[in-house]
Amino acid sequence: MRPLSAPELLDAWEDGMVEGPVERALLLLATACPEISREDLSALPIGQRDDRLLTLREWTFGSAFNSTVACPRCGEKVELSFDASSVRASPEPAAPPGELTVEVAGFDLRVRAPNSADMAAAVAGDNVESMRRQLFERCLVSTLRNGQPAAPQQLPPEAIEAVAVCLAQADPQADIQLALTCPSCGHSWSAVFDIAAFFWNEIEAWACRVLREVHLLAVAYGWSELDILQLSPLRRQAYLEMLDA
Repeated sequence: MRPLSAPELLDAWEDGMVEGPVERALLLLATACPEISREDLSALPIGQRDDRLLTLREWTFGSAFNSTVACPRCGEKVELSFDASSVRASPEPAAPPGELTVEVAGFDLRVRAPNSADMAAAVAGDNVESMRRQLFERCLVSTLRNGQPAAPQQLPPEAIEAVAVCLAQADPQADIQLALTCPSCGHSWSAVFDIAAFFWNEIEAWACRVLREVHLLAVAYGWSELDILQLSPLRRQAYLEMLDA
């Protein structure tokens, strides 16, 4: 994997505008990992995919994260500031989890960690419950009851929760939670940190800002988009300040 240049990042943003969240994550990784096929990237467990996205984000925008989130109780905006290391489950990339065994309600289940292909298929569900069920069934390798094969439809609702807990423990990078407290009302809660969505939102903001800079410099100096994008951010800003002088 390698860092993305400004032209590559802008191209990825443009291509991703018509894609869904899962496809956008894969698009970024495919651009940064030309040595890996799109199919192989799609098959990576979500934790491994997100670990790569986190590294790519650090290379692109640095290790500091800043954002805001609304308190679910009072609606107050809570400012967030944290470092990439605080949302990385392990300093070293973990080995992909293999098949796992889960025993629940008399059933013996073998499951695997979900990947991007599973997530993309589950997103097509009608509601949250059907999405969870579809994701669960895609990750279900085998179902036994008293040593005999059983249909997934026989499984009780608590089976989904038991499998989710097991997979979260095996692939912690796929389930990063932020512990938050509202300074206004004191309410505490946990929020899921989605590196794919967070990174893409940053790219969108960056792209809009950079396109504005390209427009101003192109009009003023007659330079091409590629010439302007190849300037360092510091030098580009210096030229913009001279336009206002």
